[in-house]
Amino acid sequence: MTSNPLIAIPARKGKAAFVAAGQSVRVINTHGQQVVDTWAFRRDDLTEFMSMEHSRTAIGRTMPVLNQSMVTNRRRPILTLAEDTSGGIHDTLLAACDRYRYELLGSTDYHDNCTDNLAAALAELGLEPPETPSPWNLFMNIPVGADNSLDFKPPVSGPGDYVTLRAEMDLVVAFSACPQDMVPINGVDCVPTEAHFRLL
Repeated sequence: MTSNPLIAIPARKGKAAFVAAGQSVRVINTHGQQVVDTWAFRRDDLTEFMSMEHSRTAIGRTMPVLNQSMVTNRRRPILTLAEDTSGGIHDTLLAACDRYRYELLGSTDYHDNCTDNLAAALAELGLEPPETPSPWNLFMNIPVGADNSLDFKPPVSGPGDYVTLRAEMDLVVAFSACPQDMVPINGVDCVPTEAHFRLL
């Protein structure tokens, strides 16, 4: 039986897919050092979606550990962290980048961004996000200092590291290979690269 194919998340762009309850999706940091913004929406009602603020309350942590479930804005489990070879550092604090973030960083022209990538990825499936929820930033390394300051560090993951997420309801999952190239969250060289996922 042929395994499901790898699906590319192009560098600086987004991709989405339908995932059935009980099915898993493996997100692969193909080249290492790439942040993958991740969203999940209830398939038959996109107004219910994975919520970082509700998830932090549910898991009692800023980042989940194995077998903990991220929850929706209605406090229901939506994705469970089933496997993780990457070191377990996946930010839940930062909003998706957008045109305004890059303008504040000094960009004067249009800059690819995760907010637009989410909309484009869902549009490929004939869908429209009700809003841009704060994403689960897989592989993103944002240490919180003792004074509550945030730092922007490269991921601790390497080439081929992955996480496996189990769907707890029928959902739509969306990813963005974050195009941030003005601060070093995608490696010290600030070069976004492609990532991949596979439905299991």
